[in-house]
Amino acid sequence: MNYLINGPETGLRASIQLPASKSVSNRALILNALSYSPYDIQNLSDCDDTEVMTKALNSNEQNFDIKAAGTAMRFLTAFLSKVVGEWTITGTERMKNRPIKILVDALNSLGARIEYIEKEGYPPLRIFGSALQGGEISLAGGVSSQYISALLMIAPLMENGLTLHLEGNIISRPYIDLTLQLMKQFGVKADWNGQTIKVLPQEYKPVHFTVESDWSAASYWYEIMAFSPNAEIELSGLFKNSLQGDSAGAKLFSQLGIGTTFTNNGVVLKHIGNVCKKLIYNFVNEPDLAQTFVVTCVLLNIPFRFTGLQSLKIKETDRIEALKIELRKLGYLLTDKNNSILEWNGERCEPEQKPEIETYEDHRMAMAFAPIALLQPIRIANPEVVSKSYPKYWSDLKQAGFKITEIE
Repeated sequence: MNYLINGPETGLRASIQLPASKSVSNRALILNALSYSPYDIQNLSDCDDTEVMTKALNSNEQNFDIKAAGTAMRFLTAFLSKVVGEWTITGTERMKNRPIKILVDALNSLGARIEYIEKEGYPPLRIFGSALQGGEISLAGGVSSQYISALLMIAPLMENGLTLHLEGNIISRPYIDLTLQLMKQFGVKADWNGQTIKVLPQEYKPVHFTVESDWSAASYWYEIMAFSPNAEIELSGLFKNSLQGDSAGAKLFSQLGIGTTFTNNGVVLKHIGNVCKKLIYNFVNEPDLAQTFVVTCVLLNIPFRFTGLQSLKIKETDRIEALKIELRKLGYLLTDKNNSILEWNGERCEPEQKPEIETYEDHRMAMAFAPIALLQPIRIANPEVVSKSYPKYWSDLKQAGFKITEIE
């Protein structure tokens, strides 16, 4: 099943209750479990990633299939390594080709015992859970922040705690900050000094916790606003002082002419003019926003140079290559360098007559390309992938006046 999407026939008016933050939900679930909390987390995300995490943590099983949920794979690998028992964890074929060796090596060096069931360095894994010694390790700062977060969350329960030295440039710093801030809310202190994070042995404390709405999901409504000069959009559940790194998207969209007004309920978007001539930005701290800004810029004919994209190669798909292939269908030629830079200076080619956007099992490909329907009809293949982070995305678009038709 594919979708043919057309924009609203009249002015776009939308008041959207955004999904809860997946990043906050998944961390809060682990911390809630580590604190042996009697309280349920409020406003949990209803996305696939959070559902598989919830199911695993509430399960009496020993074998877990986390499907395509990368966050769950990383966080649960660390979590299960300190839960006494023998566990296996697997996922989709794509998940079996997403590297996890750096995390496994780190855990094994801290006293864990984790083995590869099939291919060296990749899931599925067999985990023999036991008490972890902990100690001192070094990791490249350029690895996925989810590896670092997975280690940090179990660090206070290691016999010797954890001293983690991050070498070189640290990518996705806000996600590490998010983890440490949430750990603090559950009663654990960490010391981040320069390139070193130190967590002493401590106990988590149960707390009542409510998850805030997702700034990554908000980015697609900012994109919609950028394509709709007369739109009126209100997004509920967003906080000005958010723990989420992707809240930086609000400030960045101001360079594309979109202003943000915070209210008691969330934000109201408006056009403020002052669109930049070229957008230059380092996405090292907000890699999940890259697809939104790439698509927005080319469709608004704004040249760009985006750096810090090295983690895009190991996401749900190779997002750099996917963006190049799909935007070529629309007549835009992007160039990439060093597996970490994407740029466009206005280069064009002949577009396809009826372009169909492949989604590559990647929710963000579907959601970043769908708003193009405001400018031209667009076909999206396998639209159900949005369930990974924003299950109600299509119904929210319909509520805003988009016409969505199922096609073969």
